[in-house]
Amino acid sequence: MGCVSDGRERADGTPAAGPGGRRGRWTVLAWAGLLGLVAAGLAVGVGEAVAAFTGPAGAPVVAVGSAAIDLAPTPLKEYAVRTFGTRDKAVLLLGIHTVTALLALLAGLLAYRRPAAGAAVVAGFGGLGVWAAASRPAAVPTDALPSVAAGIAGAAALWWPARLLRGATTDRTAAAPAGEPGDGAGRPSDDRTSRRTVLAATGATAAVAALGAVGGRVLGESRTDVSAARRAVRLPPPSRAAAPLPAHVHPTVPGLSPFTTANADFYRVDTALTLPMIDPRAWALRIHGMVERPTVLTFDELLRRPLEEMDHTLTCVSNEVGGRYAGTARWLGAPLPALLRRAGVRAGADQLVGRSKDGMTIGTPLDAVLDGRRALLAVAMNGEPLPVAHGFPCRSLVPGLYGYTSATKWLVDLEVTRFAAFDPYWVRRGWDRTGEVRTASRIEVPAPFARVPAGDVTVAGTAWATHRGIAVVEVRIDGGAWRPADLSADAGLDLWRQWSHTWRGAAPGTHRIEVRATDTAGAVQPEARRPPFPSGATGWHSTVVTVV
Repeated sequence: MGCVSDGRERADGTPAAGPGGRRGRWTVLAWAGLLGLVAAGLAVGVGEAVAAFTGPAGAPVVAVGSAAIDLAPTPLKEYAVRTFGTRDKAVLLLGIHTVTALLALLAGLLAYRRPAAGAAVVAGFGGLGVWAAASRPAAVPTDALPSVAAGIAGAAALWWPARLLRGATTDRTAAAPAGEPGDGAGRPSDDRTSRRTVLAATGATAAVAALGAVGGRVLGESRTDVSAARRAVRLPPPSRAAAPLPAHVHPTVPGLSPFTTANADFYRVDTALTLPMIDPRAWALRIHGMVERPTVLTFDELLRRPLEEMDHTLTCVSNEVGGRYAGTARWLGAPLPALLRRAGVRAGADQLVGRSKDGMTIGTPLDAVLDGRRALLAVAMNGEPLPVAHGFPCRSLVPGLYGYTSATKWLVDLEVTRFAAFDPYWVRRGWDRTGEVRTASRIEVPAPFARVPAGDVTVAGTAWATHRGIAVVEVRIDGGAWRPADLSADAGLDLWRQWSHTWRGAAPGTHRIEVRATDTAGAVQPEARRPPFPSGATGWHSTVVTVV
């Protein structure tokens, strides 16, 4: 008598043919893949739930993503920043979840044949998370616990349902002849019971996975939230207030960036997948290394020091020609040179290494801090405590240098050392040690590929050469003669300068506009295009418009 198919297997383990055989085969495979997805989802949910108590950096997806950022070659990192901008982290997390889902599907299919092997694959996800968490610079033993729990839960959630699914779809070797009552484990009623058990187990696992992922994330955020502590910070009045900005620092040109960048619009480029949450009441800054008097400062002690305001334009070395990774803010903080002199810098030291709460290291040339410029340990930005995304409760700022060599966010440690003794994070990846900001200028109005009316056209933009200042900005059309632009009021060497130019008698057609700047030392912005790596982009910015 022939086997009853309905998607069941032959004795050799392959799905049987017969009525509905092909459809039954695909149904079984779909169920197996679903089991893998649900098991992986449970692993992620359990990991998030445990990370709510051990710290968000240990969550498996975050740990693996952070390790991926560290292992990614510099060209790939630059491509991600250039292509995705500030969405690069969201794209990375999406990629991790996508790869995890694909591997989970394969694990489910493998588990249908070999439940233990499929479960081992899911457990391997947890092992990868343990390795990734342990590889972080600021790792502690408890960071591994979320991935350990995730691996165990995910493996168990796949192994047991996979065994049930395999049993429910195996040929009933003890099936009774047609028309006769069956007996033993091969009865259809047992078959249906096993299927219902698989369905119930899958549904319950999916529900727990969703609850763990969402609930764990919400619980974790509530446990680490520092919003109330940030709101409770009372900023003292500065002992040295910044002078009011000149009246004409910003040309009244629609579409031109504001002179001062709002906190919500200020660019953010860093490697943190989860923002470090630091309660200022528990924060302390250690100053040590090649100093005579190592120091530890609490946040209250820092606020009691004489604080200064400083208007400063900060820019990222990853900024492409014409890019938007630059912003200007009014910062409030304690003068960094005074703190270092109080600690007593020893002879021979030439590097100041800032360490972030998440383990990031930023190396600053020590002579750039002590040469008279107004370097700060900033605690406020545009009149309010630092936003968490920009380093709350404390960050460093050194004018004239890109952020990667001067601006440590979530700062907890300052070490006075030598370049020969330590390579910070970005230097180990081939970036220049100094990080001096290059002269840059960009066209903001008209927008690229804009259609503008014939006649007089307003061209405007922004230029910067921090700690050197901008002396001249020039514009040319279609490769013609350079014409000086009208510069806005000069607010200081450490700030950008905005400019405008009237293009007289623009004729219909497609035209190319170029801009270049000259700093106060007389150095003209170079024409040659160079990428950001390893010391900042160079080249003239240009845009194409159509005059109609």
